[in-house]
Amino acid sequence: MSDILTILIWAIPVLFAITVHETAHGWVASQLGDHTAKMMGRLTLNPVKHIDPVGTVLVPALLYFASAGFIFGWAKPVPINFSAL
Repeated sequence: MSDILTILIWAIPVLFAITVHETAHGWVASQLGDHTAKMMGRLTLNPVKHIDPVGTVLVPALLYFASAGFIFGWAKPVPINFSAL
């Protein structure tokens, strides 16, 4: 039971941080003239839009259960069109 509680205590703030981080990427790009993320619906604080099944779920779970000593992962990158900046 302690492991499940530890995972929840860590997962909720990390998921929030990932969501805010990726939304911030899209917001800054939008402020600089690239509205790609906004048009694709990625300027949202809904974490489901930013979850990458492999990088946000599978890799961290494998590292946790393998007792790797660290957990690494990533979210879906926000699309940015550099020529629109």
